[in-house]
Amino acid sequence: MSTIHKIGRRKTSVARIYLSEGKGKITVNKTDLKSYFPTLTQQYKIQQPFSLLDLEGKYDVKVNVYGGGTTGQAEAVRLAIARALVELDPENKPILRKEGLVTRDPRMEKRKKYRLRLCVDTTA
Repeated sequence: MSTIHKIGRRKTSVARIYLSEGKGKITVNKTDLKSYFPTLTQQYKIQQPFSLLDLEGKYDVKVNVYGGGTTGQAEAVRLAIARALVELDPENKPILRKEGLVTRDPRMEKRKKYRLRLCVDTTA
């Protein structure tokens, strides 16, 4: 198996992952997963596709992620890993889709409205 390259997005975060066979090591921006994402919730989100398919410890993942906050980055990484596992074996797709891991979440923040505060009555 060669290296699989996939992209995942969430809000303004973009994650590029490189999935290859290995011992389950996940490296995010050249640091360990647990030091980059210190909360257990974010670590669970990233490892969720592997645990659903019983593939923990079988693949190494190198991640480059930027933009947004830590939760958006974690969900972008999760989407990219799910896409890579679907490319690896298309039979994985129904299992991941049932948990909602294959679909990109389209929700974005609304833009700030210009001059909205000037309409407020300040005489009171």
